Amino acid sequence: MGTVHGVYLKYVGLSALSYAGYSYLLGGDEAAATSDQPLQTFMRNNQLWRVLPVLFLGYSTLLNGLIAVLFKLEAGMALLGKDPKRGTIPLWSYILYAPFHLPTYLYTHIHTLHGTYTVPGKDGEKPRKEHVPVASKVQPGWYVGGCYAHQLNKEWASVIDLTVEFPESCINTTKTYMSKPTWDGVPATPEQLEEAAIFAVTAQQKHGGDVLVHCAHGRGRSTTVMCACLVKAGLFKTWEEAFEKGIKPGRPVCKLNTRMQQNLTAWQAKYVDKQRVEDKKEQ
Repeated sequence: MGTVHGVYLKYVGLSALSYAGYSYLLGGDEAAATSDQPLQTFMRNNQLWRVLPVLFLGYSTLLNGLIAVLFKLEAGMALLGKDPKRGTIPLWSYILYAPFHLPTYLYTHIHTLHGTYTVPGKDGEKPRKEHVPVASKVQPGWYVGGCYAHQLNKEWASVIDLTVEFPESCINTTKTYMSKPTWDGVPATPEQLEEAAIFAVTAQQKHGGDVLVHCAHGRGRSTTVMCACLVKAGLFKTWEEAFEKGIKPGRPVCKLNTRMQQNLTAWQAKYVDKQRVEDKKEQ
């Protein structure tokens, strides 16, 4: 559950840091610090340029706290207003939810730019660091990546987008598109896994070419869906095999938290194992 706790703490941390800044600014005003209504007193006694940062930090405290709660509930994915057909995020979302969007974009950009992983040394060589690619071919025709996968400049048979927080940058270079928005660290449900897997396999059979499954960083959410896709495509019998043999060798940074594994296990039992039993009965 480490990844889940880490993402949850990211939202909690943003809320806590915002509150710390909010309290510091209010505490710096003697009249507000000694008042029973510090915010109202601060707003009355100060000019707009000093009031706006306080209001922004107070709002950021509430907003990121709310998102932390929604993350735990695995709910509220429609909050940011992402268009399910085009993958766009409206301007009003960037304005209304700026305290969430700004740190999310900054963190993801830096993480993508500087993210590395360790490659074990061979024949006595020292381990070396390599940059994490924006997307990786894990099997012929199948790619796992992050929200910067458009930098590959590829034409896609299909793109499956798991992000709730980013607009789709490959929308004009793909023949088919599916949006299954989830909070960072929250997996698709078993039903969504089945829908996405069928969608991807059908698109590849119909259009040929490559399929991209991506989230923000190309590590967890996208890997979860790709496991289902590779099993549905008949390349592997179980999601565990798809993960260990079909994805990890091509993208070593991929990982699955406990919730992702649970949803994949439930998907496997309902949509794969059950179907195999029914097929045997019919033979």
